[in-house]
Amino acid sequence: MGAKMSTEFDLVIRGGRIATASDIFNADIGICGGKIVALGLGLAKGQDEIDANGRLVLPGGVDAHCHFDQPTSDGSVMADDFESGPRSAAFGGTTTVIPFACQKKGQSLRAAVDDYHNRANGKSVIDYAFHLIVTDPTPQVLGQELPALIREGYTSFKIYTTYDDLKLNDREIIEVFALAKREGALTMVHAENSDAIAWLTEALERAGQTAPRHHADARPAIAEREATHRAISLAEIVDVAMLVVHVSGGEAMDQIAAARAKGLKVFAETCPQYILLTADDLDLDGFEGAKHICSPPPRDTASQDSVWRGLANGTFQVFSSDHAPFKFDSDTGKKLRGEGASFAHVPNGIPGVETRLPLLFSEGVGKGRISLNQFVALTATNPARLYGLYPRKGTIAVGADADLAIWNTEHKVTITNDALHHNVDYTPYEGRTVIGWPETVLSRGEVIVQNGVLMATMARGQFLECDTPDLLL
Repeated sequence: MGAKMSTEFDLVIRGGRIATASDIFNADIGICGGKIVALGLGLAKGQDEIDANGRLVLPGGVDAHCHFDQPTSDGSVMADDFESGPRSAAFGGTTTVIPFACQKKGQSLRAAVDDYHNRANGKSVIDYAFHLIVTDPTPQVLGQELPALIREGYTSFKIYTTYDDLKLNDREIIEVFALAKREGALTMVHAENSDAIAWLTEALERAGQTAPRHHADARPAIAEREATHRAISLAEIVDVAMLVVHVSGGEAMDQIAAARAKGLKVFAETCPQYILLTADDLDLDGFEGAKHICSPPPRDTASQDSVWRGLANGTFQVFSSDHAPFKFDSDTGKKLRGEGASFAHVPNGIPGVETRLPLLFSEGVGKGRISLNQFVALTATNPARLYGLYPRKGTIAVGADADLAIWNTEHKVTITNDALHHNVDYTPYEGRTVIGWPETVLSRGEVIVQNGVLMATMARGQFLECDTPDLLL
């Protein structure tokens, strides 16, 4: 008689209510070797067990737009590196992050990637991939470097229509789109009209209107609408898919919806600041409004309503944090040029990698604005698909990595910066109460956060090579 085979799993998560982008069901989850190997009722005993009765079990979040330890050109320094940023993400239920390896003009793209790996190696508690930022699409970059990098697993890249040190002209955008089509990659676009912003900024500064609140005046919705329309038009010429990042309101959304109605492959992302903040948050006493300077800026309540409709009706496929961690009370952060500086010299961006999921869950699912399945799609499944990580990431299925967040959907939390785990000295959501928070977070079957305590070593995260994007959403 042969030896009796063990039926034990490494870990069983027992009795939870599981939600994916398409289903909600009760089941146990059997995990071996960091993978989900069984879903069912009454699974055999595991070497370790987690009782998830009364809890919601979701795929770990995929934050497909965040910035960690990214070099800048103005002397500002990001407060979060690949240790603190992913750690903060994990406490908020995110188990995969995709930050940006940014090419400086005149630098090779390969050098930017090598530098970013050096910054990341041996630090992250969760798995991570890289997007690229293409700022200098030379013949060398387009002909050799970028195609080679795409084949090595860097299958998405971001381009800008604004910021002097980042922006591309229309011809360069077309060239990048053509390369993306040829090589099967996905281009992300930051869409704002640079010349309009520069003209408005100069006019405001001449009039002495330099306080943080005027950042919103310098970047009106029409500048976002125009650049979104132009980027879509250039992509249509090439006949290639694209994704518009951090969409702030209805004007740009109308361009995206019209393009999709024509059958164009135009995807869209939005972020917490566009459902929770408005331009009024830039108009605080003194310099406090600088805490909320980001681009595009938060707009008004009508824009918030438009974004919520877009999250519900499918205009948006992705909900990311756009975590851009600059300290407020720092001469390498928001006060780079002092408290009397013009809004034009305040580093752009706000933190949010830890609060992304609880904010959307509480305000979206909890208040009936989106379904639980939509929440999972927007925050995990769709970004994993669009950026070539699905089905390894972004779902709960046999064969997927056991990246899971076990939520207490009734846990009420008042957000305070002191309780967060990033290295930024503020949160734009200070004092906001949310209902629902992940209490146990697993990455590849290992419990990394439990009841507010970090359980894992910081260097366990793995770099992920991305496959060809799934553009069938």
